[in-house]
Amino acid sequence: MGQNKAASWAYAEEQSNEPELIAQARAEAEELGIISLSPATGRFLALLASLPHIHSIAEVGTGTGVSALYMLGASPQAAITTIDIEAEAQNYARRHFSQLGLRTSRYRLINGRSADLLPRLADAAYDLVLIDGDPLEAAGDTQEAVRMLRPGGILLVAHALNGDRVANPARRDEATVSLRNLGLEILESEALHSSLIPLGDGLLVAVKR
Repeated sequence: MGQNKAASWAYAEEQSNEPELIAQARAEAEELGIISLSPATGRFLALLASLPHIHSIAEVGTGTGVSALYMLGASPQAAITTIDIEAEAQNYARRHFSQLGLRTSRYRLINGRSADLLPRLADAAYDLVLIDGDPLEAAGDTQEAVRMLRPGGILLVAHALNGDRVANPARRDEATVSLRNLGLEILESEALHSSLIPLGDGLLVAVKR
């Protein structure tokens, strides 16, 4: 691998200019101690959401709405169901959705733990599911996400490299081990076509067979 790989990744991130509304949402997330997906990752989410077959999206980890703003802003028809335990952050997200001019029929914000709420969502009803919540709950959230996806649906697991710790076998903290094992499980699953993309903090991308 070339010595300038890190510089190339940084260059890719720097090419992603962020709309003012999303930049505002990102700044508010930082004030609340929430780590949002990188601008380049957001642009990739927007690309996926713009695919013509993406109509129904589910998200774990609303935050202040950064990821959802990228996705809903790129698609004229997609609707999102987004879950978070932080009500204050969701209030910011709701305001940003309104500022973007989205109809209320295009988003549903649910406050609570993903482990409690995802099992209530319908089987094979979603075209894209983004997992961006508690890393210790990511494995269970992913299992539910696969159930929720239609065949051909897209699964995304954010922060898959966990601050570059997943790639270091010496890092054995619970969150890192959980994400490392989840990544291997997804990449080896016969139910999914998958790839680990070193974008932002790492993004696992899979398509349900």
